[in-house]
Amino acid sequence: MKKAFVPFSLLLGVSILALFFPATPAAIQSEGIVAGDVAWMLAATALVFLMTPGLAYFYGGMIDTKNIISTMLQSFIAMGVISVLWVVVGFSLAFGESQGGFIGSPTTFFMFNNVLDGAPWAGAPTIPLVLFAVFQLKFAIITPALITGTFAERIKFKSYILFIVLFSLFIYAPLAHWTWHPEGFLAEMGVLDFAGGTVVHMSAGFAALAASIYLRTRDEKHIAPANIPFVLLGTGLLWFGWFGFNAGSAMGAGPLAASAFATTNTASAAAGLCWILFDAVRGKKPSALGFCIGAVVGLVAITPAAGFVTIPSSLFIGTVAALISSIVVHWKSKTSLEDTLDVFPCHGIGGAVGMLMTGLLAHQSVNDANGTGNGLFFGEVTLFQSHVIALMIVVVFTFVGSLIILKITDMISTLKISAHEKEIGQDLSQHGENLMPYDLSSAKTSI
Repeated sequence: MKKAFVPFSLLLGVSILALFFPATPAAIQSEGIVAGDVAWMLAATALVFLMTPGLAYFYGGMIDTKNIISTMLQSFIAMGVISVLWVVVGFSLAFGESQGGFIGSPTTFFMFNNVLDGAPWAGAPTIPLVLFAVFQLKFAIITPALITGTFAERIKFKSYILFIVLFSLFIYAPLAHWTWHPEGFLAEMGVLDFAGGTVVHMSAGFAALAASIYLRTRDEKHIAPANIPFVLLGTGLLWFGWFGFNAGSAMGAGPLAASAFATTNTASAAAGLCWILFDAVRGKKPSALGFCIGAVVGLVAITPAAGFVTIPSSLFIGTVAALISSIVVHWKSKTSLEDTLDVFPCHGIGGAVGMLMTGLLAHQSVNDANGTGNGLFFGEVTLFQSHVIALMIVVVFTFVGSLIILKITDMISTLKISAHEKEIGQDLSQHGENLMPYDLSSAKTSI
């Protein structure tokens, strides 16, 4: 019980602090607000929120039965932890007053002060600032949750919570500021990331690579997926929610949202088909798991490009991303990397492919809001060069930063579960719960 006292005290302290920073609004601005855009963005925000439970089912169906609850809870607990962190300081760090293009001031929106009555965000002028802030929160929630697929079945619950807090503050918030704040240095370089290929998927994917290296034990045993219908359900929820993820990033109900909606569906469909057809070429049977993984890879890859490329281009992006990710998954299986659910090949590589494809295939006729020109395929070099440079910066920052955070977390709270905890499963050892009948009195639980 003593182990739980510190996090409990922190939450209680933050709750009390909220009484002294009530963020009482002055006159709430309504000028320029468009009701249709507000309605769509409320729906899109809810769709993005649904993606995290979808991810829980997607991951939960892929692992051993004795770890399903623990794996799914890692996604759900992120909703609680990151929601509180975002209100306290996360939104400020990502979208507060820029400090040299690298991070936002933690005081700009501390405790959501100046959010209810703040002027609309420059990139979302027709919706209230609070709606923009909550929409962005859903992205912040799912990013660390994506990483859980790497260390599923292998990490202590309390250490996971500490890791996602540090990751959100020191990796996610800076990347969001660099890319999506108009004064962020990647934004000023002309880098395009419509809905989070860089900020969400590459950050999660290369953090996953760092974790798979840091936590490897060279004795990983591959267990057959526990529940393929869970994976199918999770894929459906992710695909459905991704329309809010990408089309919602248009920040309004207009032609750009419709275009992003169409590119999102097309890329996912093409990638799912490519994955199972490539499996067939290699002599494998077409599997539900293969189609689901491929479809998600397509969603990942189209994310940065969704509002900048045409629908035929999205078909190409989905196909190429699935092909490359499938090859990397096969390569990874022959190494000592322990990436339990292939987060790095699917999200890290998929996000990187999408980022480069945006630099290749973006066209001003789709979206000229940024005035950054066309992609390399259409005869202009600048955008592609910016994306190559940004790719290298993001990979190094995320990978090295995540290794440091993993080490700090491990020093404070041991990351790896014990051999006994691994044997009986994390559902019992970490949470005292299980899908299967078991004598709970024989299981040591921990927070």
